[in-house]
Amino acid sequence: MRGKHFEGEAMIEIDGSYGEGGGQILRTALALSCLTGKPTRIFAIRTGRKKPGLRPQHLSAVRAAAGISGAAVEGAAPGATELLFAPGSVGGGDFCFDIGTAGAATLVLQAVLPPLLFAGRPSTVVVSGGTHVPFSPSYDYLAGVFGPMLARLGGRIGLSCSRCGFYPRGGGRIRCTVEPAAALTPLRVEKPGRLLRVRGLSAVGQLPLSIAERQRLSALAILEAAELAAEIDCAEVQTPGKGTFVFLRGESEHALAGFAALGALGKRAETVGAEAARE
Repeated sequence: MRGKHFEGEAMIEIDGSYGEGGGQILRTALALSCLTGKPTRIFAIRTGRKKPGLRPQHLSAVRAAAGISGAAVEGAAPGATELLFAPGSVGGGDFCFDIGTAGAATLVLQAVLPPLLFAGRPSTVVVSGGTHVPFSPSYDYLAGVFGPMLARLGGRIGLSCSRCGFYPRGGGRIRCTVEPAAALTPLRVEKPGRLLRVRGLSAVGQLPLSIAERQRLSALAILEAAELAAEIDCAEVQTPGKGTFVFLRGESEHALAGFAALGALGKRAETVGAEAARE
């Protein structure tokens, strides 16, 4: 039964199983609901997945969207396949969200950044969780590709990562500042243009720096064989767990692109570097 917040409301109906039927439909629907102020019913959420319904990182996105908009929410429970979301106004401010698992912090930010860009005042959002985990953009992609491309539209955000969170431990921490935008300017990029340079980072957390160097050399060998000059730095990152990654950014005349690979238990460092370079 719907609560009083949803009685008499003309709700937008979203089929969560459409297309690939993943969490992206949920996050986009939440962001658009907050932007437009229109209540939304999302049904059949992730019903085609091995573990259907809302998982911890999806629930974190719901809580985050509700937190910035004062929304009334029904159905926000683990495994739920239907959600009712009625937002209030988005006024900006300071927010902190903890996923509690290695769920992707970058994906939670996807649900709140669009509406906060049009809030009445600046905002700061801190999200704790996974910063470098499978099946999601890494922090480096957000900072090195998404942020700069958003700036071309007129959206100004600032990003920092004080701790990296790897699977399965999580515990990473991303801080994002958002400046209100009076408007966003359309951007049309039909071709990336000539590739100008490739820059990258090979990093380890609570593991020998030599692993990062092996990842770096493996990536460089493949790029050089393809006649692509690259600069790749090595670094040790703060993390409560253990992990490694390689992130490469291709800088072209008109666009930026990011390519990443993650380490895993039993996965050779050379394989990690090669994966990123081949991408």
